[in-house]
Amino acid sequence: MSLLRRPTWFAVALTVAGVLLFTRLGVWQLDRADEKDELLRRYAAASEAPVEDFASIASAPPADRYPRVALSGVYLPGHRYVLDDQTRAGQAGVHVYVPFLPKGDNHAVLVDQGFLPREAGSLPKLPPVPEAPATLLGLYVPPPGVGIRLGGDRLPEQKGPDKTLVYVDLGEVAADLHRSLYPRVLLLDTDPASIYAREWTPAVMPPARHRAYAFQWFTFALAAVVIFVLLHRNRRRRPRNENP
Repeated sequence: MSLLRRPTWFAVALTVAGVLLFTRLGVWQLDRADEKDELLRRYAAASEAPVEDFASIASAPPADRYPRVALSGVYLPGHRYVLDDQTRAGQAGVHVYVPFLPKGDNHAVLVDQGFLPREAGSLPKLPPVPEAPATLLGLYVPPPGVGIRLGGDRLPEQKGPDKTLVYVDLGEVAADLHRSLYPRVLLLDTDPASIYAREWTPAVMPPARHRAYAFQWFTFALAAVVIFVLLHRNRRRRPRNENP
């Protein structure tokens, strides 16, 4: 006698679909954990790496690492981009980006000055941008991810030197500047004299949490199989003369 009674096609399809979905979500979480491991590894390696010349890697940065670079030039006057809705240690604030023109170059690089907390719920007062030529040191990294765009930054509609962003899109910033930008941004080294907070460890979900979510999804897949078996198992019939 079969251990399982014949299930309906609907029950089979529903169980298979559930197992495939939960398994795919578990694998996706494991992939995300690997991505976060690699991201943290790159930042850790960059903090101890020797300084490289910016010009040698500006247009084609290495895909597998975030180099620490040095470059000399001047900040472009009249342009600051304030990335809103940022947090640091549970405090709301902004990151301030200023375009910087390397010496003898026509392409600019967007420089993250660091984090400033909000003041009584309002945008903080920004310090003046240095006008004198400067030499910058920092990490050359991809811009922060844009996530889901809802409405856009509307840069063309904003006037004045300071413009608020909800995400960093280098193409849109370049169009606003009327100047080409390099494909990455510069995260400045820590400066005790600066009011900006510069702690560049990425604020991302820890890899361990992604793996915990993966375990959860795999458990759901297993549960779907167990439920299917329990609902379709044949129950042993008692003899008629057997007392209950």
